[in-house]
Amino acid sequence: MGHSVGQVAGYARVTVRTLHHYDAIGLLVPSERSHAGHRRYSDADLDRLQQILFYRELGFPLDEVAALLDDPDADPRAHLRRQHELLTARIEKLRKMAEAVEHAMEARKMGINLTPEERFEVFGDKDPDQYAEEAEARWGGTEAYAESQRRAARYTKDDWKRLQAEVDAWSERYAALVAAGDPPTGEAAMDLAEEHRLHIHRWFYECPYEMHLCLAGMYVADERFKAFYDSMHPGLAEHLKNAITANAARQAS
Repeated sequence: MGHSVGQVAGYARVTVRTLHHYDAIGLLVPSERSHAGHRRYSDADLDRLQQILFYRELGFPLDEVAALLDDPDADPRAHLRRQHELLTARIEKLRKMAEAVEHAMEARKMGINLTPEERFEVFGDKDPDQYAEEAEARWGGTEAYAESQRRAARYTKDDWKRLQAEVDAWSERYAALVAAGDPPTGEAAMDLAEEHRLHIHRWFYECPYEMHLCLAGMYVADERFKAFYDSMHPGLAEHLKNAITANAARQAS
């Protein structure tokens, strides 16, 4: 006799009300009825519901979904190919968004929730506002951004000065290491790379090694961050990237 509306709602994780609505607008009309007149869905109906939910997930309005599914020239394989292409494009977009949010979170550590006067006092001529607006516009709804905001909101002016003192001390030691010609794969460089990761982890957001590797790539790929690190010593951004990579490999082994 097919599947009941309750069963289908459970399979698809939609509400019974949604299925009733799809029936009412002719988008998904059950193929069968029980002797008592209750809706019963066939396997073909379930296939159609799967297609509907795929398109809905991709942002198609219901009227367009109906037009696509009822196109006499389209077969199920054509729908699957189209959905695969759309989903692949979305995955790529989300991957780029994930990289960008890591970028934005790292930018936030240069000073959020301070007045402009305090920001310039703490960071000199490095104005974090150029990143804050971009970060909030793109990632204001993410949990990672929220975590960074929550932590930073608790920091006082003295906290920010302590944070910057840590950055300055680390910068001096790393610049001296680069100037001395120490390799990024050396123990000293990897230890400083680990200190860099823990600084982010302690002050802003959880920073596992995978995320630290993504940040390392950003330090040389993004001219703003490359300039920030190279201002400590020429070539420091590339050196740090390689040290972070070596440190992650050391931890993995």
